Amino acid sequence: MAKRLAIIEKDSWLEPVEAELNYRHTLYIDHLADIEASSGSIVDYANGYRYFGFQRDDRNGGWWFREWLPAAHEVYIFGDFNGWDRKSLPLFKNPTNGVWSIFLSDRDVPLVHGMLYKILVVGDNGTHERIPAWTTRAVQDDATKNFSAQFWNPAEPFDWQGDGFRVNASEGLFIYECHVGMAQEKLGVGTYSEFAEVVLPRIKAAGYNAIQIMGIAEHPYYGSYGYHVSSFFAPSSRFGTPEELKALVRKAHDMGIAVIMDLVHAHYVKNFAEGLNELDGSPNHYSLAGEAGDQPYWDSKIFDYGKREVQHFLLSNVKYWIEEFHFDGYRFDGVTSMLYYHHGYTDFDCREKYFDAGVNRDAITYLRLANHLVHALRPDAVTIAEDVSGMPGISAPEEDGGLGFNYRLAMGIPDFWIKMLKEVPDEKWNVWDIWNVMCNRLADAGTVAYCESHDQAMQGDQTIAFRLLQTAMYDSMHTESENAAVDRGMALHKMIRLVTASLGGQAYLNFMGNEFGHPEWIDFPRLGNNWSYQHARRQWSLVDNKSLRYHALGEFDRAMIRLLERYNQLGQGFARQLAMYDGDQVMVYSHGDLVYVFNWNPSRSVPNYVIPVPEAGKYKIILSTDEERFGGYERNELTGEYFSFNRKDDDGEVRPYLRIYNVCRTATIYKRVEE
Repeated sequence: MAKRLAIIEKDSWLEPVEAELNYRHTLYIDHLADIEASSGSIVDYANGYRYFGFQRDDRNGGWWFREWLPAAHEVYIFGDFNGWDRKSLPLFKNPTNGVWSIFLSDRDVPLVHGMLYKILVVGDNGTHERIPAWTTRAVQDDATKNFSAQFWNPAEPFDWQGDGFRVNASEGLFIYECHVGMAQEKLGVGTYSEFAEVVLPRIKAAGYNAIQIMGIAEHPYYGSYGYHVSSFFAPSSRFGTPEELKALVRKAHDMGIAVIMDLVHAHYVKNFAEGLNELDGSPNHYSLAGEAGDQPYWDSKIFDYGKREVQHFLLSNVKYWIEEFHFDGYRFDGVTSMLYYHHGYTDFDCREKYFDAGVNRDAITYLRLANHLVHALRPDAVTIAEDVSGMPGISAPEEDGGLGFNYRLAMGIPDFWIKMLKEVPDEKWNVWDIWNVMCNRLADAGTVAYCESHDQAMQGDQTIAFRLLQTAMYDSMHTESENAAVDRGMALHKMIRLVTASLGGQAYLNFMGNEFGHPEWIDFPRLGNNWSYQHARRQWSLVDNKSLRYHALGEFDRAMIRLLERYNQLGQGFARQLAMYDGDQVMVYSHGDLVYVFNWNPSRSVPNYVIPVPEAGKYKIILSTDEERFGGYERNELTGEYFSFNRKDDDGEVRPYLRIYNVCRTATIYKRVEE
């Protein structure tokens, strides 16, 4: 009898769908075996970027250029090197695999670093100038706004010597989600170099040990945030050169910061001129034909994950960014859209929704292969799934029957906070609701907790700070201002972050600027705002100004991250629930040596409040959201000592307790100290 998959052994809820899980596992195992039989390993298989596009042939003194275009009738390459003569350099087709190629000798067609070029494809859809799929650089003409591919061959390759950085996630990842272009305060597009020089030191000082960068792969429309990718192997040229991106990664590594790329394999841009859409003239080149190849909710195209050449393209892309740019892993965008033919637009209200005909088995197989490849390349690398559906096994190892991600995003947490802030008055916040949402995960399911990301900051939505402070953030954030709405907003902003980070998972994520309550929303330049950069930047001067309360919020976030890291709070599994006083809106829990007390009540501060503690002894306050340095009123004596006493519980057991001053709208962390 075959051994049962580990994910079923650990979760009996999956037993009724064991046959489907076994079938999915067989698909993956068989596909991986085919890859290993043909190439030796999946690492060697994913070398498409070393074969397609321009490849140097020193022995023959020239360059090969190759592109997979099986349905094309004719293909030509043209550019600066031949005076943009569209048909003087024809490619020749291999009828077996649909690959077109041409050899350009140094003598006849000398290629110079920086030359622009395109390919001309004649197919069923007509004759069109296109950008090759495997190009490693695409640039936009300032005047015409048209993109061209660029031959990129710098005289000296980037020197990675000495970069032995490895991710250590055992004590928790503190992830700073960021966007290079909007990371600067000026009105304009930031660069890789500016980010490395100005923003990385801020992230290091704030205590984060990883960055998650959006918008790296080339995208024709800046306002897409980088999610409508056109050139999957080309870092966006609007931020600088590939070497400048490599220098950014190297500097982050030198600072001890991991660099996670936001990888978009869920879809690709529809744009005809710049992207993959009908590149070979057929409607089903990289996607399925007809409506099956469309992502209707995002106005984009989706990949055909079952087509071997498409899988090879995507797996090669996975290897490329790790090998060539030393990225330390990926946050896979839009995983829910990949997993289901309905793209997740349904209620996941029963087990069958994860295992019925709506599930895209090809996508599941691809994601398992991608995770296997990442961890074969770099065992320490991190993969994160953006999945809102809760697909079982998403962060379980591939060999156990899972999809192989290290983490899943806890996407229900930000939704919960939005609902609370919009619909529930403070005095009705329920501590059991908070606890259950934060702890809604399996013990061994790697989870990235966050109360908000870029999604909650985009135009049309609101950050937590904006929901709490509203217009007061414009005129009442000076330290000398007295405003009850600001006091409430700052108190809850800190408490929401602390409970999410300490309870929600093994990793914590913050979008840049949100840690200090960055005002307003994100709105990239577009016709509707007269192409303004006003809201596509980060106003660091606000957090730098000690006379503004933004500074106090930033100081709290820095102290919170430092404490959570120092005491390894993310690496200790679930917190231990000690007490839930729902009538008082008070929750008490411990993590290792620390005891957390959250009083969510908007007005009720109670002296001599009795709370249980895990061990007898002397306790001291090591952090309070109400400290003056964090914009609070410091109503507790921070240097006070709290000695436990024993009393019987309702069950007759004698346990240690503390008497504290339990301050309203305040979270306080106590630590047991030696006598």
